[in-house]
Amino acid sequence: MDEDLIINPTWSDRRQNRCAAFRFLFQWEMNPTDDLSRDLDDFLKKLGKKEDYFSYAIELIDGVVKKIEILDSIIKELVTNWDFSRVAKADLALLRLSLFEIKYRLDVPPVVAINEALEIGKEFSSEKSGKFLNGVLDKARKQISRPARKPAL
Repeated sequence: MDEDLIINPTWSDRRQNRCAAFRFLFQWEMNPTDDLSRDLDDFLKKLGKKEDYFSYAIELIDGVVKKIEILDSIIKELVTNWDFSRVAKADLALLRLSLFEIKYRLDVPPVVAINEALEIGKEFSSEKSGKFLNGVLDKARKQISRPARKPAL
């Protein structure tokens, strides 16, 4: 296993999966290819764990990619006074990932998705991104009609 790929071994399996999904989505945004499946397989092999360990990451990546147009339209509505093209790529990947969980993963409480984005953002984005991410994701949370602190299932 490549030790440089492990961010924080004390993180829960779920956070490790979110982090892997974030990292792949960021990489894919920067260098998109025509073979997402191959790219994802290659990426996960480099992480050095059994593929089934990353089943949640695969679900997140698949969901984000399938819903990317919807997620981006939501982000565009939520980032007032900010041009979408100027959103930092790391923040964009985190927003897409978290918005997917907030909107489509009813088993994940919205506040958990927001907190996870903020924690991962501390490792990968700028100091100012925390406020930005929190503001945008909190607006998204307020627009949904489900409990903020409980799963909707």
